[in-house]
Amino acid sequence: MNLAIRPVVVATVFSAITMTTVSAEELRAGLEPGARVGAFTVKDVTGPAKGEELCYRCRYGSQPVVSIFAKNVDDNVAKLTKELDKVVAEHREEKMAGFLVALTDDQDAMAPRLEKVAEKHEIKQIPLTTFDGVKGPKGYKLNEAADVTVMMWVEGKLAASHAFKAADLNASAIEKVVADTKTILE
Repeated sequence: MNLAIRPVVVATVFSAITMTTVSAEELRAGLEPGARVGAFTVKDVTGPAKGEELCYRCRYGSQPVVSIFAKNVDDNVAKLTKELDKVVAEHREEKMAGFLVALTDDQDAMAPRLEKVAEKHEIKQIPLTTFDGVKGPKGYKLNEAADVTVMMWVEGKLAASHAFKAADLNASAIEKVVADTKTILE
C-alpha cells in the first residue's frame, strides 16, 4: 500500500469504527442523577384516570417510578413498556409505579394509537399518557436528539436515565433499562 494513502485509510477505518461503537446509551438523557424531578401534567389515555389531565409525578410522590418519554410509540417502545409493565407488576409490594408519556403536538390523534398499543401488548400496570409538546416537560432537559428517554426516580430524585434514538432501542437496550430498575428498588 502506498504510504501516502495509509494514514487516510487508517483515519477512515478509525472513524467508521468510532461511529459504529457510539451507542444511544451515550446520548445525554436529561436530568442528572440526584436531581429533583419536577411536576408536570399529562392526559391519561389508558390508566385509572383515563380522560383526565393530572400529574402522575405528583400522584406517585416518593414511590419508585419509571417514566418513559417517547416521540413515537412504535413496536420497540411498546416492547420496552411491556417489559417495564412486568417489573412494576412484580414489585407492587414496593409500591413501584410507572407511566409512558407520548410527546406529541396532537394529543387527540395520539390517544387512539395508545389505546391500541395497550390492548395489543396487554400493558396493564403502566398508564399510557400524552403530553402536549414534543420537547417534553419544562425542566426535564430531554435531549432533542433522543426519540425515547427513560427516567427512574425514587423519593422524587432521579436515580437512572437512558436516552435512545429509535433505531437503537432494541432487545439489548431494553434489557439494560429493565436491569437498571434495581436502582430504584434497593
